[in-house]
Amino acid sequence: MEYRIEKDTIGEIKVPNDKYWGAQTQRSKENFPIGDEKMPVEVIRSFAILKKSAAKANSELGLLDAKKAEAIAYAADQIIEDKLPEHFPLVVWQTGSGTQSNMNVNEVIAHVGNKWLEEQGSELSLHPNDDVNKSQSSNDTYPTAMHIAAVLKLEDTVLPAVKTLKGTLKEKMDAYQDVVKIGRTHLQDATPLTLGQEISGWHRMLEKSETMIAESVQHVKELAIGGTAVGTGLNAHPDFSEEVCKEINNVTGKEFISAPNKFHALTSHDETVYAHGALKGLAADMMKIANDVRWLASGPRCGIGEIIIPANEPGSSIMPGKVNPTQCEAVTMVAAQVMGNDASIGFAASQGNFELNVFKPVIAYNFLQSSQLLADSILSFDERCVQGLEPNYEQIEKYLKDSLMLVTALNPHIGYENAAKIAKKAYNDNSTLKETAVELGLLTEDEFEKYVNPKEMTYPK
Repeated sequence: MEYRIEKDTIGEIKVPNDKYWGAQTQRSKENFPIGDEKMPVEVIRSFAILKKSAAKANSELGLLDAKKAEAIAYAADQIIEDKLPEHFPLVVWQTGSGTQSNMNVNEVIAHVGNKWLEEQGSELSLHPNDDVNKSQSSNDTYPTAMHIAAVLKLEDTVLPAVKTLKGTLKEKMDAYQDVVKIGRTHLQDATPLTLGQEISGWHRMLEKSETMIAESVQHVKELAIGGTAVGTGLNAHPDFSEEVCKEINNVTGKEFISAPNKFHALTSHDETVYAHGALKGLAADMMKIANDVRWLASGPRCGIGEIIIPANEPGSSIMPGKVNPTQCEAVTMVAAQVMGNDASIGFAASQGNFELNVFKPVIAYNFLQSSQLLADSILSFDERCVQGLEPNYEQIEKYLKDSLMLVTALNPHIGYENAAKIAKKAYNDNSTLKETAVELGLLTEDEFEKYVNPKEMTYPK
């Protein structure tokens, strides 16, 4: 491998000749051989959006040569279009401010931008700190990139996935609105409902999660940019923050705003905690839905078996013909991961010492992982499980007829205690509710038929 010598304020260091980063990136690469978790590509892209926007703002404010701003924008676009992934090698486990990833982006943009300027015949050159990082600090750029990445991920990836599954559940809810089945509480038989009503509960969960995520994301749209080192805005133009937000909105099509208090924006990440809390709520709902589906589909002969789900792959390496609810299992594992991530994010966000939180990369990593895992698992669950979900009519009818909790409909007519006598005796004698009610002399057959109508029990008057 061939090397070149790069310099920074520490001194000289060798950098692979085919890489576009500079001295500070190389030092981080060598000083933090910790784990395989790379800085998320979403954060790198968001940094590029920010650098492009900052360059244009600095140019319009008369602080940066227009040609330099154009070069920065050109290089940033290469990153936004994911054309330079091999030049961002840094891991999550680095400085807690994300300084080294900020400099990684600055150095790559300066390198690519300088090549472009040379091709343009310009004698100008970009400096990673003086030009690409002008009016900025890692302390305000990293939280800004983190917020941009979070908003894009929530609005463009998570919410569309939720909408897709919600649409499928609405179709199933409507299709099976009149399929009467037994309800269950405490894993015990309960009064009847329809399969459509049961699915409507799942549908409403997603509606609520969708609303809560959409509401929480509005708080994440406040950006720290302009606060520079400690929140005072040292070395930045007074209008810089507003101008950058305007440019970011032009690039993303979103509605970011300048955080009203930059001291808060640098040291607190309560907006991210709040938004991830909404993701945790979605994870909890998905855990419940997936568990319901796998319970209801359990069997095929020795379980509940009220619904049939697609058979996607063999379920056992030893038991021939076994098929498992694997999509449900994937969803529930994702939910467990998201709940663990929430604990990490909550703790990390509590570590805002004085003017800066120094757990930013782990917050960003876990937040983006939760978002991507939830979106991917929801779409897979929708396509490979829920879309193919069908009632097992025969099994549903069997359980409905066998249920002792239909006796609940008799409470208004013979009282709770007499109804309980019927249920207990029917259970002990292995007889039907109707046979037992007649035997006890509490009802005639006609009266029983009149009062115990499972369909009417699902739509009480």
